[in-house]
Amino acid sequence: MSGPALDLLLQAMPVAFIMFVVLNFGGLLTWVERKQSAIMQDRIGANRASIFGIRILGLLHPLADAVKMLTKEDFMPAHADRMLFKLAPFVSVFFALGAFASIPFGDTLRIFGREIQLQAVTLNVGILYVLAMLSLGVYGLMMAGWASANNYALLGGQRAAALMISAEVAIGASIMGVVMVYGSLNMQDIARAQGLPLLPQYFGPWIPAWGILTQPLAFLLFLTAGIAATKRIPFDMPEGESEIIGYFIEYSGMKFGMFAMADFLETVVIAGMTTALFLGGWQVPYLQASGFVFPWGLEVSLPHLLVTALQVGAFLTKVVAMIWFLMLIRWTLPRFRYDQAMRLGWLGLFPLSILNIVVTGFVILLLGRA
Repeated sequence: MSGPALDLLLQAMPVAFIMFVVLNFGGLLTWVERKQSAIMQDRIGANRASIFGIRILGLLHPLADAVKMLTKEDFMPAHADRMLFKLAPFVSVFFALGAFASIPFGDTLRIFGREIQLQAVTLNVGILYVLAMLSLGVYGLMMAGWASANNYALLGGQRAAALMISAEVAIGASIMGVVMVYGSLNMQDIARAQGLPLLPQYFGPWIPAWGILTQPLAFLLFLTAGIAATKRIPFDMPEGESEIIGYFIEYSGMKFGMFAMADFLETVVIAGMTTALFLGGWQVPYLQASGFVFPWGLEVSLPHLLVTALQVGAFLTKVVAMIWFLMLIRWTLPRFRYDQAMRLGWLGLFPLSILNIVVTGFVILLLGRA
């Protein structure tokens, strides 16, 4: 194979990798959530599903869930808007999947004389693209709430829209500090810049300029607003099982499963964004294109493919660690009241994000003159 066909195949590789990783992470999280919550609550957790007596620590439960939802009755209320009711879960999953496209999972792969950016979609405004995809996902919830012809579902959809607006404003404002420090909206440029040394005139080449060190307040604000954007505890007011059940109250079978999958996919997206913006992305400390270059002068040359594998492995490890941390919060904190969540978003996260922008600008000016 050569020419345009080979180019097309190589360009499709990052897209296929992203789809494989994100979809499998989303499915696997149904098992992780059960097992991690069981460990935290001193229970055994999922351990019943088996094939020929083989249980593999309950890993077959996601498969059993999929079979159950595919074979259950697909109920639709008598007065529902049939088209919007069917379309809503697909809208939620589509935008949750699309949001990961601009997040880089490695630097550049050189293969067959060609260079491939390890990013499904290379955009100069990648941050704006991810924010847009996350925002558009809420349309699926509003469509579900409206089309169900149920007051509780409509209330859940309205809560989801209000929560998303307050979270998105805080997410956008908190990221502005990162954009100011690294001077780009391209997430690949930001990941590469985090591999440079932090204030080398003061610390030498020892400390990499990861976003969590240059923007610690923005990291906390982004993580808090990001959890709210996933609509999971302690920000699960759109669902509120003990109050209104939520926008999916009339859904059953695989359509209900798609809404649950969208929540898990958004968790993966927030973990990926946190990794790319604040945890160095695919960067491994002291690993450069030629191999490891340590500050004390030792150099270890490595082949290009091994360097690329280490970068991709580092990115996936950081994403897994962030997902574990998000699950830890989900099974530790109680649910906020609706008014508490709104107050936190508009009177807490947003003003602090603006303050972070002002302080970041002042520090950049100060260091520029030094």
